[in-house]
Amino acid sequence: MELVKSLDYISVVQEINDKDKNDFVQNLTEAFNDVKLHEQGKKKLKSAKDLLN
Repeated sequence: MELVKSLDYISVVQEINDKDKNDFVQNLTEAFNDVKLHEQGKKKLKSAKDLLN
């Protein structure tokens, strides 16, 4: 949750106490972070075509 709160492009409305939902939010946050790193040229991501194959 600290990571989510530290991201300037995400605002937290309320914390989720359900474990499954919490895992989803953590995975989504990691995905947003990966996209941000990709935009900065610090991480290479797979194309959609590579992902589907």
